[in-house]
Amino acid sequence: MSKNTKYLLISLPASVSPTNDHDEALTTLRSAVTLDYGTVFPFPIPEFKIGTLDALVQQADELAKLETACEGVVAKVGDSLRTILQGDEAKISQSKTVNDKPPEQYLKSFHWNKVKYRADRPLGDIIDTLQKEITSIDNQVKDKYNSYNSVRTNLTQLQRRQDGNLASKALTNIVPPSLVIRDSDYLETHLIAVPRNLTKDFLRAYESLSPMVVPRSAVQVASDDDFALYAVTTFKKHSQDFIHRCRESKWTPRDFKYKEGGGEEERRELEKVGENERKVWGEALRLGRTAWGEAVMAWVHVLALRVFVETVLRYGLPLNYVCGLVRTTGKLAKKARSSLDTKFSYLGGNAFGRDKKGRVTKDDSSTSADMQAAGHMGNEGEYSAYVCYEFEIK
Repeated sequence: MSKNTKYLLISLPASVSPTNDHDEALTTLRSAVTLDYGTVFPFPIPEFKIGTLDALVQQADELAKLETACEGVVAKVGDSLRTILQGDEAKISQSKTVNDKPPEQYLKSFHWNKVKYRADRPLGDIIDTLQKEITSIDNQVKDKYNSYNSVRTNLTQLQRRQDGNLASKALTNIVPPSLVIRDSDYLETHLIAVPRNLTKDFLRAYESLSPMVVPRSAVQVASDDDFALYAVTTFKKHSQDFIHRCRESKWTPRDFKYKEGGGEEERRELEKVGENERKVWGEALRLGRTAWGEAVMAWVHVLALRVFVETVLRYGLPLNYVCGLVRTTGKLAKKARSSLDTKFSYLGGNAFGRDKKGRVTKDDSSTSADMQAAGHMGNEGEYSAYVCYEFEIK
């Protein structure tokens, strides 16, 4: 899936060909784009049940908002996949399929999904179905990703307790039981992680840090590249004062309660959380793959509906039009649009004219504003003489 690919979904009246033939109209569209600017593929759209003009105008507005929502959900699911796959572009690309096809192949062979979105239903019902589906996809992925993120954070914290420095790691397998005073009504042992460059200050000051610190009770338990761990004994009634003053001096009091077999218990907990993380990771990945494809499918069907509704509003009844998908690039899209404007400007009536050199010119902004109010603007916010929607699947 090329990151630079852009698509134009275009509808033209069949009258652009002399015979009003659909195939000839598609050939006319191809001749306007030319292979220099992109490739044109047929994009069949079924006929839907049409209500009143007012209903169509309202549905055009609803579809515009729904398309924005679909694009947003596709982007969010893509971001979730990127996080789950740790930015591996090859794996991310492999995970982004629609109906088990790469997005481009799905678009090239697009056919309306009559099972999921029954074309014999009123337009309003189809729009409602799509709205509910994209909301459901968004909520499902959000919930599963939050669940994975929670489990992953828990695992990271446990791993940090095993692999971190003495200011954060678990102390069960580091502190000998004989160093910890237990079952005393008056005395308590504190474990303090002191930065290596502050150990002299600590040893010089700890006895006077708070009242009733047992003199010469500091014992170095362990050390690493960053910290030295000391055990210090105080009277219980002054423990909180001692801990508070340690923190003020940038020494880290460690919360530690000796427990028989605690090390084995922590190891089992780490294994359990690790297994759960792998399980939820797999679930999140499977859901992300499925949800991305379903969200893209919904988005493309919304685009197809936008084209249909705009075609009815623009070209009128009875319907006789052809729809084509132009595959182009970000750089060539403007040239393709310019070529299309030149070829089909006459469809815009007074909204388009030509300068002295014969180049197509568009009417002023007030006319564009009127067109926008009437619902005749593409998704780029600019009026064109034909129905056109641009989109990218990233």
